[in-house]
Amino acid sequence: MKRRLLFRPGAVAIPLALGLAVASLALTGRAQVMGAEKLEGIRRLAEQGNADAQFNLATMYYMGAGVPQDYGEAVKWYRRAAEQWRKAAEQGNAEAQSNLGAMYLKGAGVPQDYAEALAWTRKAAEQGSAGAQSNLGEMYYNGAGVPRDYGEAVMWYRKAAEQGWAPGQTNLGAMYAAGEGVPRDYAEAVAWARKAAEQGYAVAQNNLAGLYYSGEGVPRDYGEAVKWYRRAAEQGYAKAQYSLGAIYAKGEGVARDYGEALNWYRKAAEQGNAMAQYNLGAMYAAGEGVPQDYAEAHKWFAIAGSTQVLERLQRLMTPAQIEQAKRDASAWLAAHPPKAK
Repeated sequence: MKRRLLFRPGAVAIPLALGLAVASLALTGRAQVMGAEKLEGIRRLAEQGNADAQFNLATMYYMGAGVPQDYGEAVKWYRRAAEQWRKAAEQGNAEAQSNLGAMYLKGAGVPQDYAEALAWTRKAAEQGSAGAQSNLGEMYYNGAGVPRDYGEAVMWYRKAAEQGWAPGQTNLGAMYAAGEGVPRDYAEAVAWARKAAEQGYAVAQNNLAGLYYSGEGVPRDYGEAVKWYRRAAEQGYAKAQYSLGAIYAKGEGVARDYGEALNWYRKAAEQGNAMAQYNLGAMYAAGEGVPQDYAEAHKWFAIAGSTQVLERLQRLMTPAQIEQAKRDASAWLAAHPPKAK
């Protein structure tokens, strides 16, 4: 008979996520399309000097997507892409200017340099590059290379959004939801999130789901929330995976299903989402959707950094179980080093 514990999974968290265009360095044009091509096709183009392919190959190595994670290979290909884009940027090519600015902003293949990032991003934004406009808005939002200025952020996000650029639409919607740089307006937040979500942008799909879940700007509708969370989750967006798991655990808009909750928590937890890691530990501790397993619960609580819960759980474990759980957590953390932001 399994023991019931007071290690309960957390509530559904639905913070609106700014559509961080620079998370993928806001590449413009071909670079986003080529990510769907097979590895060998990308590698062949990269070796022929195609900067977009070089960047995509670098990102694949950086993320460990389709290839073993290898930061050395990532840096090599980022540098090659930067060299190609610099030549084009100096000749006034807006796409190259935008991409080069994004690389300086993230320190990918070049030393991180906010002044260089600002200079190249502004050049491209003033030429009308939607990706650069969105990135410039992001720099003003975060105060990266410029004083933080939500009004300027909104202005540049809007320019990108009105061109149909999904990250810009997402960010503008999030600004309306938060009331940053504009009066809070959930109807506007929904409208802009929907435009980007319908383009398949996972961050916007997650945000639209959150608005349906909370009933802000639209009538509360758990079914619609589930639909949009699922679309984002199936693209690998960790925040949506976490929220979808929490919805299955609570049975909102779907039949309660601890197995599905565990599945989505695990997907998000493996990507480093601390809330999912905690809830995964709680499900192992309580034996919900999985056989009760204190050692596995300890592992995930440790990975999530939940030290107070660990102290309580250890009272129910043998010394051998505790040591094994610590080894398992250390091994996981070693295999999943934090990614540079």
